[in-house]
Amino acid sequence: MQAMENKNEEPKLKKVVDAADGLSLGISMVVAVLIGVAIGLGLKKVTGATWTLWIGVFIGIGAAVLNVYKAYEKQKRSLDELAHDPRYRNYRTPRTDDEDEDDKY
Repeated sequence: MQAMENKNEEPKLKKVVDAADGLSLGISMVVAVLIGVAIGLGLKKVTGATWTLWIGVFIGIGAAVLNVYKAYEKQKRSLDELAHDPRYRNYRTPRTDDEDEDDKY
């Protein structure tokens, strides 16, 4: 019985891992650009053309943007799940009244 309860519980370190994942976004952006620069330098060495360095830089920047997009989608999915959580369904959204308080007097 206790084994089944443990399967339903989240791991104790899940929050720490999720937090580290969020912090690693900046690091992954820098690493992506550095890898792109390394690819560009390799292309420059192989071809001898200086402009091939910029191909690698753009590949790295594209990879960094992709990392940001993936993190955004992950956060959006998480917040969408939270929006449908039954614990928060009783909260009302603030209504916007078209009537002005001054018009009543």
